[in-house]
Amino acid sequence: SPDQTASARRREGYAAALAQNAISFDPALVQPGLFTYRSGLDAAEKLLALDVRPTAIFASNDDMAAAAVATAHRRGLDVPGDLTVCGFDNTSLATTIWPELTTVRQPISEMAGVAVALLTEAISSRRGGRKEQRDQHMTFDHVLIHRESTGAPPA
Repeated sequence: SPDQTASARRREGYAAALAQNAISFDPALVQPGLFTYRSGLDAAEKLLALDVRPTAIFASNDDMAAAAVATAHRRGLDVPGDLTVCGFDNTSLATTIWPELTTVRQPISEMAGVAVALLTEAISSRRGGRKEQRDQHMTFDHVLIHRESTGAPPA
């Protein structure tokens, strides 16, 4: 999604991983989406219609990843035999589709707790007449949850 900070950060991570592995960035392999199942269907359809079809799709969230799995199945592709699919967020959807999604789990409770603390601190500072806090950027640990939607690329 063009208006989401998370989208920009995930794209930066993708570009950095490619660069670290001496792989050139191909803009055709990045399709926009709105973190919805419908936009995931559209994005996956475009990716899987390429002349040289990708062997893996990393979606920005689990809804879009589930849509990529559905699109692959509709096209007669085996997940993960023909296509690896990975999502992000580790929602309940990740374990209710077949095959179950490999996904990235974020520490949502910890992130929410820190956000509330920062907001509370900013409100207290403003009420106390102190200068506003400057933006803070924090990084939290994440975990890759391996499930059945990922495998070795086809030969």
